Amino acid sequence: MPGKGRLTRLYRPVKKASDKRRREKTQRKRLAALGVSEERLRRMNAKQVRTLLKRPKELAVAAGS
Repeated sequence: MPGKGRLTRLYRPVKKASDKRRREKTQRKRLAALGVSEERLRRMNAKQVRTLLKRPKELAVAAGS
């Protein structure tokens, strides 16, 4: 019977806060490696970080010029 504890986690994994923090930390490291300043990264929220990572080649070109 679902809901009794034995089979509840069998169907779909639960998202964990620690995994989210780890993903956001690695994404910020990737942006820093592409040339985004630490000050700019500090002011950005998670959604802005993900948006910049969607097109890393364009970001690298903009940072290089």
